[in-house]
Amino acid sequence: MSVLRRGVLAMGLGLLAGGQAAAPVVAPVVAPVAPLVVPPVAPPVAPMGAVPQDPVSRANWGTVGVISGGVDGTYIRVAADLASVLDDGDRLRVLALIGKGSVQNLRDILLLRGIDIGIVQSDVLAFARRDRLLPGVESAVQYIAKLYDEEVHILARAEIGRLEDLAGKTVNFDVRGSGTAMTAGLVFDLLRVKVLPAHDDQASALEKLKAGKIAAMVYVAGKPARLFGGLERGLGLHFLPVAMTPALLETYLPSSLSHEAYPGLVAEGAEVETIAVGAVMAVYGWPAATDRYRRVARFVGDFFDKFDAFRQPPRHPKWREVNIAAAVPGWTRFAAAQEWLDRQRMAGPLRGEFEAFTARQPGAGGAAMGGAERERLFQQFLEWQRARRGAP
Repeated sequence: MSVLRRGVLAMGLGLLAGGQAAAPVVAPVVAPVAPLVVPPVAPPVAPMGAVPQDPVSRANWGTVGVISGGVDGTYIRVAADLASVLDDGDRLRVLALIGKGSVQNLRDILLLRGIDIGIVQSDVLAFARRDRLLPGVESAVQYIAKLYDEEVHILARAEIGRLEDLAGKTVNFDVRGSGTAMTAGLVFDLLRVKVLPAHDDQASALEKLKAGKIAAMVYVAGKPARLFGGLERGLGLHFLPVAMTPALLETYLPSSLSHEAYPGLVAEGAEVETIAVGAVMAVYGWPAATDRYRRVARFVGDFFDKFDAFRQPPRHPKWREVNIAAAVPGWTRFAAAQEWLDRQRMAGPLRGEFEAFTARQPGAGGAAMGGAERERLFQQFLEWQRARRGAP
């Protein structure tokens, strides 16, 4: 063992003895501490093994399927960003697939072969539980991260001035099983406005709205929604305000639609009040020993490690709203994602002390050590410290 490694481990012992490590979230020691053995750095999941040599196995070895949304929505653009940033040849390939909304995506995650991950609205799990759509869904479907908030867009004809004016009129809720259809039904029920739901796809509904065949359409998507991006003034269409009520506040968040997002639909300097629902990156809860778990865990690690790339152009602006550590009430986080976050929480208070210590080491062991070697040693130090503290 080198002088530096012995020094780093000694520093760890000192921190443990002196209580200087700043409260990482770990389990208390419940058994005698084993003799000091520093294991090699290990990934958070079991090793994948060698890349298969036959073409079929090789093509499937690192592939993860992500079911998203319709061609005009935010979900498919987010999934396309995942593929663009994370694709890494045979090691990891992300297949971005067009989906039919949150309820169908939930079914696809549970039942459809090749679908590991799906982008859904955060209220879909409660909806599925309430209506008993999918037995056991609470334990079978978990989440990797909350993504961003999606705004509820209610686009109406000029003669419709407020939501109450839609009573008894035809309002498009999107196709059956979609996230928009789910949220639209819940919102109008909570507001006690009885409308006549239609279930056309969004592009068809927009044409019907322009022709006066329906009174309004509902679309849940992250702003700016591409579907409305090309609409110009003079069409006689506008967004209806959705005022927050105590009933809505139990499930949704306040938001607004601006002129900057929709210059053809919102006047300059004005905003239209609305509500928003969170988007979640959901995942099937594969057992840890399975191949599917390992490849999804690789996706998780790369997604978190490369997250800063998603905040840069030309990625969707919604990425800049994402906090990957945010919890989603009522959901369980995928084990590999939780482990990554736990390691970051543990690393935070120790990183500065580690860097200061290595900088004081003589010769190549300190300042001259390369970044990769420094990071490898730091991760090894964290793994050793987790083992010493009895962390899972």
